[in-house]
Parts: sequence; C-alpha cells; structure tokens
Amino acid sequence: MEGLKMSDDGIEEPNNDHSFERVKQRLKDRSKQVVETKEKTKKIISEHAGRIAKQAEEHERFINKVTYLCGVLGFGGFCFILGARPQDVPYVYCLFYVTFVPLRWIYYRYKKWHYYLLDFCYYANTIFLITLILYPKNEKLFMVCFAFAEGPLAWAIIVWRCSLVFNSIDKITSVLIHLLPGLVFFTIRWWNPTTFADMHPLGTDRRVSWPYVENKSYLWTWLVLVPLIAYTLWQILYFLIVNVLRRQRFLRDPEVMTSYRELSKKAQKANNVWWRLSSLLGDQNRLLMYIALQALFTVATMALTVPLFLSYQLHVVFQVLKVSAAVWNGGSFVLEVMPRQVIQKEKKKTEMHPLPADLNDSSPSRSPVSTDTQQTSVS
Repeated sequence: MEGLKMSDDGIEEPNNDHSFERVKQRLKDRSKQVVETKEKTKKIISEHAGRIAKQAEEHERFINKVTYLCGVLGFGGFCFILGARPQDVPYVYCLFYVTFVPLRWIYYRYKKWHYYLLDFCYYANTIFLITLILYPKNEKLFMVCFAFAEGPLAWAIIVWRCSLVFNSIDKITSVLIHLLPGLVFFTIRWWNPTTFADMHPLGTDRRVSWPYVENKSYLWTWLVLVPLIAYTLWQILYFLIVNVLRRQRFLRDPEVMTSYRELSKKAQKANNVWWRLSSLLGDQNRLLMYIALQALFTVATMALTVPLFLSYQLHVVFQVLKVSAAVWNGGSFVLEVMPRQVIQKEKKKTEMHPLPADLNDSSPSRSPVSTDTQQTSVS
C-alpha cells in the first residue's frame, strides 16, 4: 500500500520518507498560499488607497473646508479637556494614535512615502502608547518617554518647521505626533490628580516628587543615558532596514521616499548649512554625517529635558513655545506657501483643460468678470 513498506518480518510499516515528503510539500503549498494572500492584500489596499486619493483630489475644496472645521473644533475640544480633565489627556492621545497613524500608513503607501513611518518619532510614539496602556505607573519608563517627548520630538517642531494648518490632515497629524506626547507627559508630571496626590502625601507637610528621583545620577541615567541607548537601537534597526534589507528596492524606484532622501533633496536645492555640513566627510559619506548630526541633535535635546523635568515654570514656558512655533509656522504656510500652490494648481488645470475659444477672446465687457473669477479661485 502507498505510504507503507514491508519490514524483514513481513510486517507493514509506515513509509516515513514518503510521509515526510508529503508534509514538506503541504508546508510549501501553505507558504505559497500565504505569500499569494499577502500580495493580494497589498494590491487591494493600494487600489483602495488610490481610489480614495483620486476622489479626494476631485473634491479638494470641500474636503479642505470640512478638515478646517474639524481641525478647529478638535483643537478647541482638546484645549477644554486639557484644562477641565487633564487626567484624560493620555486617553485622547491613545485614541488619536490608533486612529490617525494607520490612516497615514494607507495614504503614505499610495504616495510611496510609507518608509517615513520608520522614523524615530513613530518609534518613540509606539513606546509611549505601550507605556500609557500597559505600564502607566512605571516611573523609569515614564522618564524615558519624557526624554523622548520633550527632547527630539518637541524640538523637531521648531527645527523642522512643523506647521499647524487646520485644513490639512497630513500637517495636523505631523504636528500632533510631535506635540501631543509632550503635553501628555506634562499633564502626568504636573497636573494629573493621581500623581499630584503622590507628590503631596496626606498627613505630611513635605513635598515629594513623582517619579521619585533619588539623586542627580539617577536623573541623568533615566532622562539621558537609557533613552540614548533606546535611540541607538532604533538607529541600528533603521540603518539595517533602509540601507541593507531594502536597498535594492530604493535603487529600483527613486520615487520611494525616506527622510534622508527628502532632506538631501531639500538641502541640496537650498544649498543650506545642512547640505554643507553633510559634505564634510565627502559626498560618499553624507549618510554617515546625517546620522552623526541627528545623534548630536538627540543628545543635546535630551540633555535639555533635565531642567524641564525639575522646573514647573520652565516646563510651562516650553509648552507655550512649542505651540507658538507650530502656529507661527502654520501661519507662514497659509499666507506664503498656500497662495502659490493654489495658483500653480489653477495653471495646471488650465493647461489640461483649456477654455473654449470664445471665452478666451479679450473684450472690455468680459475682462472684469474674468479677473473676478481668477481672484475668487485664488482666494
């Protein structure tokens, strides 16, 4: 019989070799099915993302108005929660993260920007989410998160000019990814009723700290040293994924963007100080210089979290500075960049769909109307 073989005593025994081959073949078939299912899923997601993006372009003005309305109401609602129930701010942050980051991945996947989600800010935000949900009382993890949130993430708003633009979901998400974590850990540190009670124990006149800081060495260890170790781990993983494992992918498709590619293009075009600094070791070592500059930025900003952790007044001023920078950058974008973008889009539409010949005829009776139309479209 198939699958059996005769022993020396004439007894049928299972054919182990044949059974092993069948199991091996089944595993291969299942692996193949998993790969095919994965590819089909990717294709379906990409197609849906493409359709959504095209529909969004067709109804851009209406979507911008709705986004602006929701952005202003949402920001106002968050400010109310911040003042009325600061203990609920972490829940608002968690809801924001699990809602908008997956949506951003879908949109960025369509745009070929999805490797941006490997950046340090997403790595740090994932740690924040895990800490707030699973380990909210862990003081050491809190200090590590504090260093990330009020260090490189907070200063990125100022250095990289994050703009709070209420009619752009993408820009609102970028700002909140960098701004919200700092506000979350600010409220836990100074305003949360639970931690505030821990800082003022009943029956005692003395004021203690939460998290409890034993000495300066303990403070620097958990606000600077340990966060830097976690940052180094991210940098190694990022380098391996982007420059080793996915290197051929980037070489095949120059449209796939990473943070380094974008910064290099912008710096080269502007010929600014970053482009000149990154060339100190030669063009072939620009990536290493970029990593070194980013590491210096991270060390410096994490060191600045120590006085913020110790001083409530200084921490309040820093929150105002961050929000002001985001609003200022947003105002600059709305007043300076957006008008140019609208004019360029209108020119492209005109080139793609030229007006009929009779509408292009220049006549005194029609010139004021056409001028008004242009002004309305720009505004």
